[in-house]
Amino acid sequence: MLNEHAKLLALFQQTGEIVGRKKLQKMIYIAKKLGLPFYEKYQYHMYGPYSEELTLRVEEMTQLAFISEVKEQKAGYQQYRYTLAEAGAEFLTMAGGEFPDVSHVLKHLNEQSAKFLELVSTVLFFEELPKEDVTKKVFKLKAKQNYTEEDIAEAYHLIEALRGEVTASGLINVSNGGQ
Repeated sequence: MLNEHAKLLALFQQTGEIVGRKKLQKMIYIAKKLGLPFYEKYQYHMYGPYSEELTLRVEEMTQLAFISEVKEQKAGYQQYRYTLAEAGAEFLTMAGGEFPDVSHVLKHLNEQSAKFLELVSTVLFFEELPKEDVTKKVFKLKAKQNYTEEDIAEAYHLIEALRGEVTASGLINVSNGGQ
């Protein structure tokens, strides 16, 4: 159980700050699909793949002061900023778990918008289908997001680039991560 907590702390250590709960969910899902050792169960939800397990783990680690969560009021909604707290860094040092250094991949993900990561994670959720069917699903399920065919092509391009980075690192075999 604590091993999964340590993996999440390692992710924060490698990325620095992550802004937004949706972005955090999508980053972990995409990392999992890239073959990184995350095992949270995901279901398709309103904003794409979502893990209640991950939400509970983040809440636990926030309550333990392992993760710093800062709420900001934005135009009509609250935004959350997450960083590794000092207690979390100490726990990570003591836990000594093995999490690959893929900071370049995680930082690449973190540079993307939450909206784009929602698209990328949705494409990955349906990746077993032919691209035409994935495109139809995106247009149907994400109609309000107004994604274009160019956006979907860009999502596929990012997925291939990230898989290439992970494979080139020699750390992970990325044929196809799990759901």
